Amino acid sequence: MKPAFYIFILLFAISVSGLTGIAYAADGSSLSESSTKLIGAGLAFGLAALGAGIGLGYVGSAGLAVISENPALQSKVFIFVGMVESIAIYGIVMMFIILGQ
Repeated sequence: MKPAFYIFILLFAISVSGLTGIAYAADGSSLSESSTKLIGAGLAFGLAALGAGIGLGYVGSAGLAVISENPALQSKVFIFVGMVESIAIYGIVMMFIILGQ
């Protein structure tokens, strides 16, 4: 297996073991409606930005390879990069929709 996998497992184990001592009694719901909105909005934007960043890495590297071979295809590469970046824009829109409710 790759070393990155072992690092991930180690960090996961450390984070889980750090949370085992935290146990508080709650009277009812421990999360209010506003806090769940913030968590949902943060997840919507964060995961969309993460996906767009990963996709942009692949599309950007392939686009640079295409432009180096044929500079006439530069406009098509920019279209594909814009399509990938629109995913992050959708995440921002969803974040504002969640926060606006």
